[in-house]
Amino acid sequence: MSLLSFSLVMLAGLIHALWNIAAKRAGGDSRFAFFTSFLMMGVWAPAGLWMGWGVVNGWGAAEWGLITLSGLLHVVYYVTLLRGYQRADLTVVYPLARGSGPLLSSAVALLLLGEQLTASSGLGLLGVVLGVFLVAGGPGLWRAGRSAEHQARVRLGLVYGLLTGAFIASYTVVDGYAVKVMLMSPVLIDYMGNFVRVAALAPQVWRDRPEAARLWRLQWKHALLVACISPVSYVLVLYAMQTAPLSHVAPAREVSMLFAALIGGHLLGEGDRLARVGGAVLIAAGVVLLGLG
Repeated sequence: MSLLSFSLVMLAGLIHALWNIAAKRAGGDSRFAFFTSFLMMGVWAPAGLWMGWGVVNGWGAAEWGLITLSGLLHVVYYVTLLRGYQRADLTVVYPLARGSGPLLSSAVALLLLGEQLTASSGLGLLGVVLGVFLVAGGPGLWRAGRSAEHQARVRLGLVYGLLTGAFIASYTVVDGYAVKVMLMSPVLIDYMGNFVRVAALAPQVWRDRPEAARLWRLQWKHALLVACISPVSYVLVLYAMQTAPLSHVAPAREVSMLFAALIGGHLLGEGDRLARVGGAVLIAAGVVLLGLG
């Protein structure tokens, strides 16, 4: 992984952790997902027009098929993530989602795309996975003496985290194929996917418009923040994928766990600080090994 790709992934990790904290604090559902996608269409319209002028009209069935598939996968991923944030702690759902997703996408890249895993990269990947486990709570996830309510929240966090990770792996492979094989613009993949997301989520908003209006008044500030910064983090990752192996870029995104452990845990008042800081250190070490590999 080049220094440029490595730097892009580090910056993307910080931005990703920040917008997930905002989404958690909003406490939204599929309607929040609609708000953010709708706002993204407006906020990032200049970039979409600039990058898409004279390009989008040349797309064929393959390009539009990838955009549609990517958009739908992002919808299911985001709604699952938000539902997990409603029912469990961010410091359980987020680490498991971020850890299992890249692990699965790296496995696909190695098995289907012919990418190679060096010894250094393998150790880095192991460090990331172990670090994510510690950030999620480590052995304390099953510690005796916890309340039934706490155990239930942990179990829900495990389920939603792993489900979210599966969808992360799915859209990462689809979008990685689009930028590496089809040579599509990372900006356009993310921006045009908003139209798919809005169309898919609109029926939920239309079904109960008074409730959607009430939620909009409560959540629009968080939705605007997510709309402004979340595309930046993902587009940076897609650009990194153009010059570095997907099996290196995907796990390196877990540096966001370091930021989430240090920032999100403090802001949200979630416990197991020592284990989570130790996990963040392992993640950082794993990311360095991935960069060297």
